[in-house]
Amino acid sequence: MAEITAAMVKDLRAATDAPMMDCKKALTECDGDMEKAKEFLRDRGMAQSAKKADRVAAEGLLGIKISETFASASLVEINSETDFVAKNDGFIALVGNTAAHVFTTGVSTVDELNETSYETGTFSEYFTSQVARIGEKIVTRRFVTLNAGENGIVNGYVHSNGRVGVLVAISCDSQKTADAMAPFVKNVAMHAAAMKPTTLSYQDFDPKYVEEETIGRIEAIKTENEELGRLKKPLKNVPQYISMSQLTPEVLAAAEEAIKAKLTADGKPEKIWPNIIPGQLARFVDDNTTLDKEQALLDQKYVMDDSLTVAQALAKEAAAHGGTATIVEFVKYEVGEGIEKQVNDFAAEVAAQMA
Repeated sequence: MAEITAAMVKDLRAATDAPMMDCKKALTECDGDMEKAKEFLRDRGMAQSAKKADRVAAEGLLGIKISETFASASLVEINSETDFVAKNDGFIALVGNTAAHVFTTGVSTVDELNETSYETGTFSEYFTSQVARIGEKIVTRRFVTLNAGENGIVNGYVHSNGRVGVLVAISCDSQKTADAMAPFVKNVAMHAAAMKPTTLSYQDFDPKYVEEETIGRIEAIKTENEELGRLKKPLKNVPQYISMSQLTPEVLAAAEEAIKAKLTADGKPEKIWPNIIPGQLARFVDDNTTLDKEQALLDQKYVMDDSLTVAQALAKEAAAHGGTATIVEFVKYEVGEGIEKQVNDFAAEVAAQMA
């Protein structure tokens, strides 16, 4: 049996970053053979990962990698079991390395990612070794890479807490316009991270969803108005509609006729109607598109200038650079969204242990 010295343990720890006691055990089991000890630790890490497989990993961080030319960008979500581990330097490095590798390889699935070459082995081997070092279940949940088409760019943003991130891709009339738009596109990504749109435009809404939302929102406002009335406070306007997708030419024509009827009833002379009707019609549209303003990126009030929608701000910025621009795609990730977290009943756990 080879003598296991402190220097050997130190060297193995430096090579693997595994705990000291694990390094000593590995060297003892492998009779001092350094390479076999590394393999022992790697296999042990894989076994530990398998034991953690049934745990829920709903915390974590997002990583982002954007090309210097804004031709492409990748966004990655890696989950951990606890927020504490998500603040670990090793975990932060793992997220950054994964984002960079996804960006470089252009893979589209986690399985493809795991099979790619990384350092001296596969990415899966590298990832498993990091899981063993950090000490709890960690998974690559999802990732996406957006590539700019002709006359386009991609930019993005991850919030300082690492839990919300957005990529935005635009297409312009020229590459010159696209390149000048890069800072603005990052601002749009920041806007989306804050305002959390679910779709690009009101045109993307499913009609059934709009119908159900309309009924629910109208009933909610009516209920709220009952309470406001009881408190003798001003009542909220109950809209007829909630999305521009519902405001057909017929609906808008009927709204305009209702405005004219009201102007007639108020005794307003017809010669001043052209000065009044556009504003009141715009108010009608504003009152009846609440869903769009909440959930459709292009229709939201732009956080950098709330006198404009995102679509209007985009057009204004592009015009300032002598061109036009269109947002063609955006992706928003929030850490843990859609994952059902475990709720631990501490009292029940203690009672079970005492039984």
